Amino acid sequence: MSFTYARPRSLEEALDLFAQAREKAAYLAGGTDLLLKYRKKEAAPGLVISLNHIPGFDLVEEDDREVRVGAGATLRVLERSALIAARFPILTDALKHMASVQIRNAATMAGNVVNAAPSADTAPPLLALGAEVVLLGKEGERRMALKDFFAGPSRTVMTPGEILTRFIIRKPAGPAGGGYAKVSRRKAMDLALVGVAVQLELEDDLATCARARIALGVAGPTPIRSPEAEEVLKGAAVNPESLARAGNLAAQESSCRDSLRGEAWYRREMIRVYVRRMGLLALKRAREASTS
Repeated sequence: MSFTYARPRSLEEALDLFAQAREKAAYLAGGTDLLLKYRKKEAAPGLVISLNHIPGFDLVEEDDREVRVGAGATLRVLERSALIAARFPILTDALKHMASVQIRNAATMAGNVVNAAPSADTAPPLLALGAEVVLLGKEGERRMALKDFFAGPSRTVMTPGEILTRFIIRKPAGPAGGGYAKVSRRKAMDLALVGVAVQLELEDDLATCARARIALGVAGPTPIRSPEAEEVLKGAAVNPESLARAGNLAAQESSCRDSLRGEAWYRREMIRVYVRRMGLLALKRAREASTS
């Protein structure tokens, strides 16, 4: 098999190229998934449109209200970003345990999210952070919450030709912290059996939960939030007991299934355990951040 390789210098040029080729085209950023599918003959685009030469596509920046992460930023760049580590350590937790350093040097967070795998490591932290995505197509730009982005296993709400251009993560107004744990058979180079992300915003007393977001991977057909577990923490003192209640609810809200890599009962038990552990880590980080 062979294909034509294009290197547009703008997003508009990339959109035009895709529109001309239609279903015969594919975008390439990191390429760690697309090239594997190509070798397996699961994908056969006649035109591969590289997004790697578009100025600003990999930009990571902040203002007083939010942090913006360009879709072209590699996992390794984000893993080593002092800005991400300081503002959103929950995301760094996920980045540093994904694949290998060699793969992280090429792969992007956007690719991880767009593939919409239930096991996508960056999805639970981003959901817990309330992240938004910005999509650009021939009809213009649209912005939506990540929780509305996933449509099913390997499916999103993106229309053909649309490009995910950036992530937007709002900064919390008060003390906040989070933690993510990937439960897997090995410490590296393995898919998650389950992933648990907890992000807490605290009241000024640094003990009461003002807002909680709990997100899970490999607990349903898509990465999911746990609204009932989040609600039980709101207004409550954050401690092992309240987090244990949240963990039980999160396990009940999940739709874990048996697979060759793990059984549903084990996944539910790990959700119970790690909601509590990540909640305590989030509490610790929120308190540390408020005094730094």
